[in-house]
Amino acid sequence: MIEGFSVVSVNVSEAKGTAKIPAGSCTIDGSGLVGDAHRGVPDRGVSILDAESIEQFVAQTGIDVRPGSFGENLTTRGIDLGCLAPGDTLEAGGVLLEVASIGKTCHGDGCDIFRRVGRCVMPSRGVFCRVIREGEVKPGDRGRVVSRRRKCRNAEA
Repeated sequence: MIEGFSVVSVNVSEAKGTAKIPAGSCTIDGSGLVGDAHRGVPDRGVSILDAESIEQFVAQTGIDVRPGSFGENLTTRGIDLGCLAPGDTLEAGGVLLEVASIGKTCHGDGCDIFRRVGRCVMPSRGVFCRVIREGEVKPGDRGRVVSRRRKCRNAEA
């Protein structure tokens, strides 16, 4: 079973505490995305959020957001991030990533989206990865789940 997905957007920010902006093609090294303020955080070098979760959040809240607004480095389409677990590996473009953690603590009042609507999607849907193989990634790249530590009930064969 190969679970494929696509990279919708590659996002970086120059300062912490700000939304990320689409960057086009980006180099990912052992510390994360080159040019991103959050690179170098152990086991959190690359963050991922799926476009489907963003679209659902928009439908529920009416808030105007775009890829990168939640602070994710990679916005994807076609992968159920809820099925991933620490230890799973993903390949996107030329990069190999290992899932290190799922979700994060919301910054609360320090988060623009939380201040606007009282909640955020990253604590439940955000995926944080360590870099196993460095490389380039860009919008339109195909990705795949390389290995899983557990079977997902929602994954299609």
